[in-house]
This record gives sequence, structure tokens and C-alpha cells, in this order.
Amino acid sequence: MTNFKLDPNHSSIEFSIKHLMVSKVKGEFTDYDVQATGDINDLSTVQVTAAVTVDSIDTNNSDRDGHLKSADFFDIEQYPEIKFVSSAVSETSVTGELTIKDVTHTETFDVEFNGVQKNPMTGGNVTGFIVSGKINREKYGITWNQALESGGVMVGKDVKFEAGIELAIEE
Repeated sequence: MTNFKLDPNHSSIEFSIKHLMVSKVKGEFTDYDVQATGDINDLSTVQVTAAVTVDSIDTNNSDRDGHLKSADFFDIEQYPEIKFVSSAVSETSVTGELTIKDVTHTETFDVEFNGVQKNPMTGGNVTGFIVSGKINREKYGITWNQALESGGVMVGKDVKFEAGIELAIEE
């Protein structure tokens, strides 16, 4: 069984959501950890656990970030982390239990497995994955919104995300 160690300098978790029904707002989480074990030559053996520190949300607008951290959205005082624990991994998808605000649902996300490379700076091997998908934030109790005069709502319910994850292979 091989352990994989996150390289946070070459990884990212980004998201976007519709705003005012006409545009999208982008953001990222800057503090997270990914733990993985398994055989890189047989991805069905890989187990992944990810934890995101919600307080690290950054949408390039401190007022909006403060609102997202409040009880209207993530309520970071009570629910400081988003967690994901895999149950199945392949070269094209990952399925697992996603927990936001103590609400857990099984989700399946797309995976792009980018293989293994030797890192010339460290001499060790690394692997990388791009995980992308969409979740309905309302399923997780994040329901704040505001109706618009012309119809529709201020904030979309679907959150799209992409995580580019680079892991050192510890042998």
C-alpha cells in the first residue's frame, strides 16, 4: 500500500456559481488537505480523504467572503470543514461521501487521471488528478437567496468546481 502526499504548491480547489442569473462568481479554497493510499497502477484500490477549511474561502471580495462564512451560508463557527471520503476511484470518476454543514450525500465526480511523472526537483514520483463536478448547495442546507424583481434569484443553486491535485508518491 502506497501513501500519497499532497503538494499544495501545485494543487488548487476552485469553484463558480451563477450570480443574478446572468454571470458567475469564481472563488477558491486556499487551505485543504488530501490524504490518499493505494496502488497507483490499480486506481480501484485508492482511498481518498479530503478536508477543506471553509474559512479559507476567497472570492476576491472580503465582504462577500464574510457573508459566505456567516450562518447565511457555511456557518463556519459551527461547521468549519467540508469533508469528502471516497468509496470508489477510477481513471474517469470518483464516488464518495461529501459532508457540508453536517449533511452527507453520496456524490460522483469526473476525474482526469494524468499519470505518473518523475519530479526532476525532488527525484521522486508524482501523480496528478483533475476532479470536477457540480453540486446542489441547497441539498447541504446552504439555502440563502434573494428574489430578483425581474424574476429569478440572486445566487444559483448549482456550484461547479474543479480541483487540480498533485500528489507525491511515497514509496
